[in-house]
Amino acid sequence: MAIKGRVAITGRPGVGKTTLIERALAQVEATVGGFLTKEVRKCGHRVGFALVDLATGEECLFARVGTGGEKVGRYAVDVSAVERIGVPAILRAVAEKELVVIDEIAPMELRAAGFVAAVERALESDKALLIATHANATHRIADRARQELHLVRVRLGNRDELVDTVVALLRGDDLPDPTPEATPKPMA
Repeated sequence: MAIKGRVAITGRPGVGKTTLIERALAQVEATVGGFLTKEVRKCGHRVGFALVDLATGEECLFARVGTGGEKVGRYAVDVSAVERIGVPAILRAVAEKELVVIDEIAPMELRAAGFVAAVERALESDKALLIATHANATHRIADRARQELHLVRVRLGNRDELVDTVVALLRGDDLPDPTPEATPKPMA
């Protein structure tokens, strides 16, 4: 079945946006590109984030607790990693894949100058999109994604139930019976 949906997932840090994306991708038959932002944990504590190119599998640590980069909260961000892995992954996906994944539009990724332009290129394309946004991101590109795509709000309590909803939206299927927390908000 053809993938044609354009979905934005939003939620607070740690609610499971990436987990939801991974579970949805496991059920979708399409060529996929773009990137995921994965937590890096040590002894059960989050100590950083890595970017993972979905097409190539290339992975790079881009934020870690401590010093040595631009500070975003308690993390030192290696902006060059976003430019080296994230931006090309988006642009290749727009050119070559059926589904473009951007996980996520958030303050750390937004530090990279080329990131916004790459996300804009994806939004302007006719490709199916699955984009995660940080719930508190107020950047114009995050606002645009939440306004132009079907918006799905993720909470700890509804993450697992939303997989079928996101897959249905990506496929263009009829939606499963909605629940108040799982109802996506179509945007004009």
